[in-house]
Amino acid sequence: MIKPHGSDILLPRIVEDDSSRKEILESSKNMKSIKISSAAASNLVMLGAGYFTPLEGFMDKEDILSVANNMKIKNDLFWPTPVMNLVKEDPGISVGEEVILIDPNMSNENAIAVQKINNVEQLTSDEVDLIVEKTFGTKDPEHPGVKTMYQQGNYLISGPVKVLNYSYFEEEFSSTFRTAVQIRQDIEAKGLNNVVAFQTRNPMHRAHEELCRMAAEQVDADGILIHMLLGKLKPGDIPADVRDAAIRTMVKHYFPENFVMITGYGFDMLYAGPREALLHALFRQNCGCNYLIVGRDHAGVGDYYGAFDAQEIFEQIPDNALEIKIFNADHTAYSKKLNKVVMMKDVADHTKDDFVILSGTKVREMLSNGESLPKEFARPEVAEVLMKHYMEK
Repeated sequence: MIKPHGSDILLPRIVEDDSSRKEILESSKNMKSIKISSAAASNLVMLGAGYFTPLEGFMDKEDILSVANNMKIKNDLFWPTPVMNLVKEDPGISVGEEVILIDPNMSNENAIAVQKINNVEQLTSDEVDLIVEKTFGTKDPEHPGVKTMYQQGNYLISGPVKVLNYSYFEEEFSSTFRTAVQIRQDIEAKGLNNVVAFQTRNPMHRAHEELCRMAAEQVDADGILIHMLLGKLKPGDIPADVRDAAIRTMVKHYFPENFVMITGYGFDMLYAGPREALLHALFRQNCGCNYLIVGRDHAGVGDYYGAFDAQEIFEQIPDNALEIKIFNADHTAYSKKLNKVVMMKDVADHTKDDFVILSGTKVREMLSNGESLPKEFARPEVAEVLMKHYMEK
């Protein structure tokens, strides 16, 4: 099986032993506590679950600026996006101290991790601007990822962590949330040797379904990992539970049994386009996947990125940066001429009118009005799940 990133084995930062966890929680009564951002909490979930192997915790200023400028931390390990614990005010803690981190997404002041403090540094406004621009390719405050990062503050708390739980993800998405450790174990148990991963934050329509099928056939995959983001999204995106139901319905009706693994991960979407595509590849490698499908405007939002920027960035990184390979996909849509879903680049004789293409706005409008989606665009069973959601809204 493909090795994890920067390590021979996965390095999940979760405290798995119940007695050790209880001991930490007992000793934490004497620790200072810090309520962190949702972004920092989702980083902890990813650290705990092994997706961020081999990181030990939150990066310091030197690492973050190195990641922003050069996509590597100071020990030269490739890493495309900063992993930060930012707060708005000086936390009043000392180097060497241990602090309890409070999950902002739970209502009961739940402790999500303990962090040992290696450093507390203040980022200048110029440094924050640089990190934002390098990560997102823009400083536009209307960009949802940029907006989120600017809201977190500029006091940087770095150091290793001991993660105590997976926030709300295990309970709320018990049938879908999986750690990188669990996915890797599942791949091994099934005896799979060549798994292709599909990242999604949306329900899967006919084009997505066929794209997975095309990729699996072309790389001779013996399994598909559908890996959906379960964390915070921008307003208007379809909730994770609805997406989950729609995807499960599609797989049940239209894929061979046991060929597709339906899983999810607890991370807040960055909408960082090319940089986030690299991050997606990194943690699919940690899951044990050999390929990641990178489609048109992967991890993008609005008009901030070119259609294929997320594919081209893989050609700009060193050959040894990642072991996972990329399946580059064009925009896929149903061809009225050929009566099947195709990649647009493969049918040069087609015009726009030869495809069944609906905008997200049009889809939402139709579903909200109780109108059926064209069967060429969405499987009827999937459309039914989505229509129920929009009608209830």
